Amino acid sequence: AVGLEARAATLGTRSVKTSAKAYAIDLAISMIDLTTLEGADTPGKVRALCAKGVRPDPTDRTVPRVAAICVYPDMVATAKEALEGSGIHVASVATAFPAGRASVPVKLADTRDAVAAGADEVDMVIDRGAFLAGRYMQVFEEITAVKDACRRADGGEAAHLKVIFENGELSTYDNIRRASWLAMLAGADFIKTSTGKVAVNATPPNTLLMLEAVRDFHAATGTRVGVKPAGGIRTSKDAIKYLVMVNETLDDAWLDPALFRFGASSLLNDLLMQRQKLSTGRYSGPDYVTVD
Repeated sequence: AVGLEARAATLGTRSVKTSAKAYAIDLAISMIDLTTLEGADTPGKVRALCAKGVRPDPTDRTVPRVAAICVYPDMVATAKEALEGSGIHVASVATAFPAGRASVPVKLADTRDAVAAGADEVDMVIDRGAFLAGRYMQVFEEITAVKDACRRADGGEAAHLKVIFENGELSTYDNIRRASWLAMLAGADFIKTSTGKVAVNATPPNTLLMLEAVRDFHAATGTRVGVKPAGGIRTSKDAIKYLVMVNETLDDAWLDPALFRFGASSLLNDLLMQRQKLSTGRYSGPDYVTVD
């Protein structure tokens, strides 16, 4: 724990300036899963979020598009229609998000419903109660069942599976590393820190630990698994720290939206403001970006 936290803190002191900072900001924008997961979500709000994902800054066409729009399963069809032809993926949370307290048949039905509606990616939550009780095989089998439910009835490409641990509830680094290996062995395409719905979400140390697990898994199996920190990442400075960790822990292949994502709702606005400052020399402020 001491070594992990010290390395994360050291990597967080790296200074990224000028052209490297501009590159990092654009890369971070292209890695965002722009998210709305509220009970008050409406089709209009989802369509507006999709429009923002396609063109984050309406005054600057050079700003890259985000990687995905993440919504609840009942909003997948709305997002899919709004994003048609854009190249942006639709991600959907499933398996009784965020608590995961439902029977396996209900979780699988939730997943199949999202996939049938057109979800390109499914973000599932593990059963933390089962995991903390030591029932690791139960968690493993649930992940493999959800992975199978990500297949499409028409034989098309299966939805990618992101497995959420909720690190704040796993409590220890040992548990986070064990969950990382368990999910990767079960077939996860991505491992994800958290739902964003609890007090402790993504932190540099717990994300670094997951990056190291992915590095070791790749060395052992040759399989590349993606990583998605989510919750609490709100500023450009924070995002760049995470990109430095990726660069120092893994190879260049992971500096790509196919293998690294940010789960965020407010991060995009700060990245846009910092991008405007780099190009104009002036800090425009939050009134010059859209409010989600």
